[in-house]
Amino acid sequence: MANRHVGAAYLTHPVSIAYITGFHAEPFERLMALSVRPDGATLIVPAIERQKAATQVTGAEVVSWRDGEDPYVLVRTALGPSGEIAVEKDHLSLRAAEVITSRTGATELIDVGEEIRRLRLIKHEDEIEKLLRAAAITDAAGDEVFSRMRAGQTEVDVALMIGSVIGKLGGTLSFETLVQSGPNSALPHAKPSSRALAPGDFALLDFGAAFDGYKADTTRMAVVGEPSSKHLEIHKLVLEAHDAAIEAVRPGVTTGDIDSAARRVIEAGGYGERFFHRVGHGLGLEAHEDPSLDPGSQRILETAMVFTIEPGIYIPGFGGVRIEDDVLVEDDGCRVLTKADRSLRVITTH
Repeated sequence: MANRHVGAAYLTHPVSIAYITGFHAEPFERLMALSVRPDGATLIVPAIERQKAATQVTGAEVVSWRDGEDPYVLVRTALGPSGEIAVEKDHLSLRAAEVITSRTGATELIDVGEEIRRLRLIKHEDEIEKLLRAAAITDAAGDEVFSRMRAGQTEVDVALMIGSVIGKLGGTLSFETLVQSGPNSALPHAKPSSRALAPGDFALLDFGAAFDGYKADTTRMAVVGEPSSKHLEIHKLVLEAHDAAIEAVRPGVTTGDIDSAARRVIEAGGYGERFFHRVGHGLGLEAHEDPSLDPGSQRILETAMVFTIEPGIYIPGFGGVRIEDDVLVEDDGCRVLTKADRSLRVITTH
């Protein structure tokens, strides 16, 4: 703020507030915001969150507003007179920006979102411990779910089972679980449906546990009944691409280098056109955050970055394979946080 000559910051993204204060909440349509000034900070929360915030937040005054009250009265007081206010433009609505400007007399709203994302890019030791715990829960949940899967279960059945097992193991869901069978597995982000697992199907499970807000994200594969040579070929190629990308991870290389390492393997295998997404994305308080490992991207990897490696091949009408793990960049390479079996599991048909 001093470098930018900004008198106050007004942060509204719940993830940013959680990162800075340690207070996790989802306000939905209600206003929640953190005001930071050189002489102090104020966390503004809905009244339903006040008790939790007051017990979790230190270093900031906690104030609350009740339904029916105008929360911007608190915002104006918290921000005080300031010519320029730092905000997260990716999160702040146009309406909210207009209200803040009119209530405070701010002359300019300056985007600080990139700076906050940069702060979150390098994980501290306590964050890494939480990510490790989330990964361990994810691994254990996947092993249990695969042991309980059977032909005839629906994609929704399996997704609900994943959520139940993660809860039993002490986690919460990182994101809405994806379970895709047969031709549906060729649709990378298809939601679970009532389709039943049938012999000859690929079964793709993309899921993760969160622990204290920090999220794991993994994808593992199975086939219902004995796999065909085509099932085995595609799975083997994706696993080779996955391993090549992990082998390339180390400080100093670019995110695009990691994508290229996986993409070269799949292209050499003749399926380059069937791998049409980036090789990975950052992990932390969000399941998708920086860095983004896009083709050609130039961000330099640094120690303590955490992200996924997840190459895939998707064949319409037949199915798709994606194998995904979470990795931590270390001084001499990387550590794979998720360790569950990456082989093609076989689901019994009886």
